[in-house]
Amino acid sequence: MGLQLVTAAAEEPAGRRRATVPVDALLDSDSPRINGEDAERVRMLAALESPLPPILVHRASMRVIDGMHRLKAVRLRGDDTIDVEFFEGGEVEAFTLAVWLNVTHGLPLSQADRTAAAQRILRACPYWSDRRIAAKAGLSAGTVAALRRRAAGQGEEPVARVGRDGRVRPLRATEGRLRASQVIAANPGASLRQIAEQAGIATATAKDVRDRIRQGQGPLPSRASESGPEQGGSVAPDALPGQAAGRPATRPSAATIGLLLPAMCKDPSLRTEAGRMLLRMLSVHSIGDEAKWLRLARSVPGHRADVLAQAARRCADHWLRFANELESRGS
Repeated sequence: MGLQLVTAAAEEPAGRRRATVPVDALLDSDSPRINGEDAERVRMLAALESPLPPILVHRASMRVIDGMHRLKAVRLRGDDTIDVEFFEGGEVEAFTLAVWLNVTHGLPLSQADRTAAAQRILRACPYWSDRRIAAKAGLSAGTVAALRRRAAGQGEEPVARVGRDGRVRPLRATEGRLRASQVIAANPGASLRQIAEQAGIATATAKDVRDRIRQGQGPLPSRASESGPEQGGSVAPDALPGQAAGRPATRPSAATIGLLLPAMCKDPSLRTEAGRMLLRMLSVHSIGDEAKWLRLARSVPGHRADVLAQAARRCADHWLRFANELESRGS
């Protein structure tokens, strides 16, 4: 499952490649319409003398994403070819795009269609936020939340969700803080990164919990300070140094990265030479366990420590500039 992290206002892909293809080369849509296409609309379109707009087709499978009424109209007229625009992406993106396009234009989807589509997206992308799925399916976030609650227990609940803005946000802040306090009690010398990863929270939240415990306070903030990292306040959780202005972000836990990396490896849009190189580099560098880094550091001979430390800092600088460039493109 790919992870095209874009807002609903910019879902429709740009730069599509147009072509004319044989009608017989196309597969019917994986339609979000429970009852299929409207036969009367197909006949109406077939009777038109003017050319029909191109349909949208998933390039990898040659399955129709948007335009089944037009395709059936062309078949009804007996035409051999049809104009298409190709979409490059994964099957999940293709389905969610089909839902979004039918929600925003054309013959509207029924409430039952949109509900069924949201349930399917929930199964395929449980790490998407309620608002992200709602924007795709044309439902309210509250409706999606209710569907998620009804589906609870059918699969492992992720420790974080990806929002419409592409940010990864930890779930259940209170539970995460309590887990962090347990991690600290069991291992008082644990690093902030270890605490954050084991508790499924942001590093900044782990630091706040540790500071509170050291001051003799409980792990949970008072109501006066609940507008902090978990509640969307002005404090940027684990803000990245040198980050693009106005784009605070949280560092996802190792568990979340472990969830997202395999999905990105299956994304056809990243199966370019550059994309494969980037994913290989990320896989190599995604060692989430602090102990593994310590073992690596301790294995370095003393006479090489300074040189390797400088090389590591240089690599970190390059990764930081790379992250800033990506974030500036999305701002």
